Amino acid sequence: MQKTITDDLDDLLSILPPHICQPLLKQPDLSELLEVVLDLGRSPEARFPQREVALSSKEITEEEIDYVASRISSFGDDNRAGIERTLHRISAIRNRKGRIVGLTCRVGRAVFGTIKIIEDLVESGKSVLLLGRPGVGKTTMLREVARVLADDFDKRVIIVDTSNEIAGDGDIPHPAIGHARRMQVPTPTMQHAVMIEAVENHMPEVIVIDEIGTELEAQAARTIAERGVQLVGTAHGNTLENLLMNPTLADLIGGIQSVTLGDEEAKRRGTQKSILERTAPPTFDIIVEIQDRDKVAIHPDVSEAVDGVLRSKSIVTETRWLDEKGEVRSKKEAPAIIPSRGTAKGRKPLKGKEIAKLYLFGVNRGRFEQVAREMQLDLNIVRNLNGANLFVTSKSYYRRKLQKVKDAEAANLPIYVVRSNTPPQIRQLLATIYPTGSANRVSPLEQALGEAEEAVSRVKGGEEAIELSPQSAYIRRLQHLIAERNSLLSSSLGKDPNRRVRIYKE
Repeated sequence: MQKTITDDLDDLLSILPPHICQPLLKQPDLSELLEVVLDLGRSPEARFPQREVALSSKEITEEEIDYVASRISSFGDDNRAGIERTLHRISAIRNRKGRIVGLTCRVGRAVFGTIKIIEDLVESGKSVLLLGRPGVGKTTMLREVARVLADDFDKRVIIVDTSNEIAGDGDIPHPAIGHARRMQVPTPTMQHAVMIEAVENHMPEVIVIDEIGTELEAQAARTIAERGVQLVGTAHGNTLENLLMNPTLADLIGGIQSVTLGDEEAKRRGTQKSILERTAPPTFDIIVEIQDRDKVAIHPDVSEAVDGVLRSKSIVTETRWLDEKGEVRSKKEAPAIIPSRGTAKGRKPLKGKEIAKLYLFGVNRGRFEQVAREMQLDLNIVRNLNGANLFVTSKSYYRRKLQKVKDAEAANLPIYVVRSNTPPQIRQLLATIYPTGSANRVSPLEQALGEAEEAVSRVKGGEEAIELSPQSAYIRRLQHLIAERNSLLSSSLGKDPNRRVRIYKE
């Protein structure tokens, strides 16, 4: 279906003081309004996708803040309020005495037709987790999922609506959720309890939940999934890797544990004795990373994706987007190596002892250096294109054919293109640039865990304390787990990039 947007904008404008509302009505792109900001002692401001507009030269007074607050519902423990039967959200900033000194009046829009890009995944009956940066449209898509499952597929759908963001303010839910039912949450700390109550009392086939963010909520989600109920939710984090590195939410994708193998098994696998494995089956079967309102990256099998990350294997994701005609297009993507167009075949990758001199363009240098340290590689990053023999850029920069890309092609440099600036993508690219030449080489992650195991043995053998090599926060956490499993103490000391773990006896 075509996208249809309803925003009840008149209801939001009606709560604003007249001298603020009038200049706002004159804006040519009023239909794209994102929010109105009212801060005590400052000029009122309207925010649009590409610009910000001062609505008055006069500063906001306490009376004007009270004017708005008196026309909306009461603020909850999360300092959020709304306008009955709309999706608008008004958030308060308070001073130390609890007095409201600022308001953010955000426009809430119901967008029908947003889930065409993932409708088959939702229809499958599998649990789906939506990830993405704030404002990218997670809640909007979640609302549409609830309506489609309830109205088009006749499912019994319960929405656990913590801040009334999905179904709007007031006791009567917004029509955008269709026949789905909504359970309100008295306070954010009770979200996990209402999730369980929904399953126990109302026999849903689907539960929709926004912003899973605590350990209790993650546990409640697992309990719901184990009862055979389909879950569709969102969580804090932009990518699968974010969840893996978040100890609180890692359980949503199976959790991570460090496992010590026997000598024979480690030899058979060709790994260190300490390896990383999933703790349990994931709560969610599918992860959808919302990159833009009309573009997503999909991990159709979360178990396979997590195992691939833990084993330092390439993760191939399916990217989907809507074209100009509103049709869904898709392709599977991984980090690409694109030959230079300076010759017919392009120049081949480096061989033998030739030193890789990287010129980075549109990619995160700090993240490259961090991953290189984990892989125990010495990067040679040059500042001048003339001194480089490899050109590394992002997919978006390469597609736009910026001048630096054209210069690299003219210089007949091999061009390496990464899909995103995530550690697994960078790790795979560096492994391509710096081939080990040995299938039995131990990965840097396995080396770090092996070092922790060796330290444990030495401390148990009588040494007082052992300091390990500097590692990233993610690897340090796994080294702490090894110490804990062996009934030893551990702590982190130093500052990045030299922060490291110390293992010692009680």
